[in-house]
Amino acid sequence: MQKQEILIKHADVVLTMDDSGTELHGVDIRVQGGQIVEVGQGLETTGEVVLAKGCVVTPGLVNTHHHLFQTLTRAVPGAQDALLFGWLQRLYPIWSRFGPDEMFSSTQIGLAELALSGCSLSSDHLYLFPNGARLDDTIEAAAEVGLRFHPTRGAMSIGESAGGLPPDALVEGEAAILEDSIRVVDAYHDPTVGSMCRVGIAPCSPFSVSRELMRDAALLARDKGVMLHTHLAENDEDIAYSLEKFGCRPGQYAEELGWTGSDVWHAHCVKLDGQEIDLFAKTKTGVAHCPCSNCRLGSGIAPVRQMRDAGVPVGLGVDGSASNDIANLMGEARQAMLLQRVQNGANAMSAREALRIATRGGAEVLGRDDCGQITVGKRADIAIWDVSGLESAGSWDPAALVLAGPQKVRTLFVEGREIVRDFHLTSINLSLAIERQNSLAGALVE
Repeated sequence: MQKQEILIKHADVVLTMDDSGTELHGVDIRVQGGQIVEVGQGLETTGEVVLAKGCVVTPGLVNTHHHLFQTLTRAVPGAQDALLFGWLQRLYPIWSRFGPDEMFSSTQIGLAELALSGCSLSSDHLYLFPNGARLDDTIEAAAEVGLRFHPTRGAMSIGESAGGLPPDALVEGEAAILEDSIRVVDAYHDPTVGSMCRVGIAPCSPFSVSRELMRDAALLARDKGVMLHTHLAENDEDIAYSLEKFGCRPGQYAEELGWTGSDVWHAHCVKLDGQEIDLFAKTKTGVAHCPCSNCRLGSGIAPVRQMRDAGVPVGLGVDGSASNDIANLMGEARQAMLLQRVQNGANAMSAREALRIATRGGAEVLGRDDCGQITVGKRADIAIWDVSGLESAGSWDPAALVLAGPQKVRTLFVEGREIVRDFHLTSINLSLAIERQNSLAGALVE
């Protein structure tokens, strides 16, 4: 991994995302050993110089929820206009034909797309393992692309014959799920500062695993010192299922089974009520807000303004490419801002707050206090946005990137390594990866 000194020179604006929300003008950033070591004017280096004139610099964006395997099933007919449960039933038979190659390729393509949108850290929720596929396949792909990666070992254990949604062929025995969770945590989880890979434990949802597995997963995660993740309160069907099967709302179910705390984050939470928001705020339980996917599936608008005001940690997620189709975190930040304005008024969320949720907010949700800021001592995950082009032409405030700014990053550093240079990925041969992806997708269609 590239570790030489780098000097980012003459940035027009640096949005630090520090505690005070400091914005710096005409400054340089010196990076050494994957870490930010100096921020100021007139800095010198014997290493590489990267010019940032005409650019806004932010921390790398953070994606707190994705299903990278779904990058092979974008815009599938029959799933394009379905609600969540019908959408799943259309896609499960297709996903059951995946294997290690499909998992590797779709992860590589999904992370490449994220990187080009300025994302330096992504989680992933993989909850099905057909035909010999393993979490290892996604971890290997992420290492090649070079993004900081938080894969989670998901699971489904209740199939159709037991009243669940997934086909029986896609579910696993609960003892085997826990055993493999231990294996991947022991093999890949790195808790150290600057870690490039942290593994979480993530039963798919309360309607695809048993109460016992939810509880056992929480106990195991705490024993191993890793984070917990699942879907929660995504839509009205979700709430109805919880009330019918568990006799309580999703937030109460989560609390009863140990699924609240700063080591837990839930995806979606579109239908949380006031009591559940207060519970998450009190326990510092995180939320991965996925606005584009929630729109695409007609799930609703998550109460992000109320969550943020109450003190709930909130980050952004693109969700899987079968329910979003696009994995662009800058676009996700814009959508988050617009939806809160639709629901709560034009002053409900500023462009800067949306960008903060997309950077520091996501890092906090994923437990990464070493990332998400451009301050001395933090990791060198840095996005450089060229605001001299068409998208920002005529803008009076180039730093308001989600209002009038590029959707594609010019330069992206992850741990001080240049992953994107001049709008192009440097770490893998993207043309070959796309060719392989389209070939695999074609085989699935046939």
